[in-house]
Amino acid sequence: MSEAAGTGVAQAAPARAQVGLFSLFKIFLTIGAISFGGGVVAYLREYIVSGQRWMDDDEFLDSLEIGQTLPGLIAVNLSVIIGDRIRGAAGAFAAAVGILLPGTVVVMTAGILYMGNRQNPAVNHFLGGVAAAAVGLLTAVALQLGHKQLVHLRDFLIVMATFIAISLLHQSLIMVILVVGPIAVLLYHPQTHKGGAPRPMRTREPIRLAGHR
Repeated sequence: MSEAAGTGVAQAAPARAQVGLFSLFKIFLTIGAISFGGGVVAYLREYIVSGQRWMDDDEFLDSLEIGQTLPGLIAVNLSVIIGDRIRGAAGAFAAAVGILLPGTVVVMTAGILYMGNRQNPAVNHFLGGVAAAAVGLLTAVALQLGHKQLVHLRDFLIVMATFIAISLLHQSLIMVILVVGPIAVLLYHPQTHKGGAPRPMRTREPIRLAGHR
């Protein structure tokens, strides 16, 4: 049993190591070029998890959680984390450059063009449609990941408490993190036996990607 598991791990590692830096760069370049309106998380999941299957949903969610707790743009944070998991430091650099390059070129060009067309109703309607589509993409990702992660009552309570504090009470995001963060750590910290040995919490069954989108 252990030998079979070891063999499986040994076979899985080379498969991930074989992802070329150019392939990694090209995927993130594509994501950076088409992820209009802030829906980059949805595009990243679609390409990395559902398309290339370089990660599963649990790994992607772990990366997303880390990226959201760090300062800076979530697109860059998530690209660096995913690239590092796939190909180490070189992968992190390739992913970050890939996702930043299209936006840099497009924003510089669009900024020049927008100055002369900002009063054009068609341009404003287009930007409004892009923003609406981004909201739909983010909602889809939230539902796809949420139904696998929100499995206990405490999960829903934390989500609702955060939503109410930020959206309804208009509290500072930093303050909410400082309050909710320690509570979440206490709730999800592995329990221990009397002897001090850690007792793992009950977790979900691992996600199988075969036939799953």
